[in-house]
Amino acid sequence: MIVAICSGGPIYEVAFSLMPDIWIGVDRGALYLIDEGIYPNHIVGDFDSVTAEEFARISEAIDHIEQFQAEKDETDTDLALQKALTYEPTEVLLTGVTGGRLDHYEATLRSVSFMQQQYPHIVFKIINSQNSIQFLLPGTHLLEQSDYSYVSFFSYGKTLQNVTLRGVKYETFDEVIEQGTSRFTSNEIIDEGSISFTGGICLMIKSKD
Repeated sequence: MIVAICSGGPIYEVAFSLMPDIWIGVDRGALYLIDEGIYPNHIVGDFDSVTAEEFARISEAIDHIEQFQAEKDETDTDLALQKALTYEPTEVLLTGVTGGRLDHYEATLRSVSFMQQQYPHIVFKIINSQNSIQFLLPGTHLLEQSDYSYVSFFSYGKTLQNVTLRGVKYETFDEVIEQGTSRFTSNEIIDEGSISFTGGICLMIKSKD
C-alpha cells in the first residue's frame, strides 16, 4: 500500500507523475490535484491558503474532508501523515513540501525523520521534480540505479559511524559522516550498490539535473 501526500508548496515542485494507491490532499495541495484530474481519497487542512470560492470547488469534488482550526500544534502536513498511517502503508510519499517557505520545509524534514524512527517498517520519501529525499536508519540499504544520477549522504543529528559505500563512483570503507560535513555530496550510483552504517540517522538525497 503506497500513500502519497500532496501539500500546498509551489506547484512546480509537485510530482504529479506519482501513482500511489491512495492520494491525500493537504490544503491548497488538494486543489492542485483536482486541477490535474486527480481526485484525492482524503483531504485535510485548515484551508487558510485557499479562497472561499476555491474551498467550495474542493468541497464539491471530494466528500472526505477534515477541516481543522488554523491555531493548532500540528502542521497540515503532520495531520496528513497521521491520516496516511491509518491506511497501514508500506510507503508514504510526500510532494509539494519543498520550495516556497523554508520553515515549512524544515518542519516537514523533522516530521518525516521522526516518523521514520517511529515506524521503521514504513518507507517515507519526499519527492519533487528533481529529487528523492529519505532518512535511513542504521543497517544496510540497497542503492538501485534509477533516473536519479546523483546521490548524497548527510548526518542528520548524530555522526554516522562505520559508513561503507559500495557500487558508487566514490566508494568508502568504515568512514564517518559528521554533522556539518559536505564531503559525501554528489556521488554517483554506477552499479547495484549499498550503504551501511552504525548509529545516527542518514539523510539521503537522490537528484537529477
